[in-house]
Amino acid sequence: MTSYETFARFYDAVNEEPRERILQILKAISTYRPDAGSVLELGCGTGAVLAGLGSGLSLTGIDLSKEMLAYARRRCPHARLIEGDITSFSLGEKFDVIVCVYDTLNHVTTFDGWLSVFDNVRAHLNKGGLFIFDVNTVGRLRELAEMVPWVHDFDGHTLIMDVSFDDGQISMWDIRIFEHVSDDDFILHHERIPELGVPLSRVRDALAPYFDLLEESDTVGGVATDESPRALYVVQRKSD
Repeated sequence: MTSYETFARFYDAVNEEPRERILQILKAISTYRPDAGSVLELGCGTGAVLAGLGSGLSLTGIDLSKEMLAYARRRCPHARLIEGDITSFSLGEKFDVIVCVYDTLNHVTTFDGWLSVFDNVRAHLNKGGLFIFDVNTVGRLRELAEMVPWVHDFDGHTLIMDVSFDDGQISMWDIRIFEHVSDDDFILHHERIPELGVPLSRVRDALAPYFDLLEESDTVGGVATDESPRALYVVQRKSD
């Protein structure tokens, strides 16, 4: 089973619309690559971010979950959507901007995998192209593991999420959705989704040979640290 196989149809109902991240992406494009014509999103999920980028860009999304892509095709019919692994894709073309947000990168659970993603991004970016991505920090994952399980009622259903964190910097997101099907009956959907936490200094060092760092911040514009809720990066491919 791939991650989000059962969670896909509940994903948008549980999560808020990504308006803030869309605005941050559009601002970065306007600031650093205003002539951009093409965007590739890694881990595009249900297509919420792609749909928010508007019709002025050629949009492509890639995701490992065919279930998530099924929702993305309905939500973003003008985008080209591809089932694939963000650590090993090869599309035979380049893009002006590549996006990877909402801790998609954390879902790659080895740092060698992160390096493969960075290599693939560089191979698929035009010269001067932007890579915009965010990560859940080590501190945030540890903080989530110390919290009591999160209980969320939505559309008559109930989600219970419990996060654990081990010494190897892997967090495990235990997600249970109790789908209400009748007055006295629920169906339980259960997934366990791992995320890798990586110190930000290691991320910067891995990017440095091939990308110029344009922005590194927390998601509200402050200084990003390993204790920030998330770190947001805007980097630019260096010339060969």
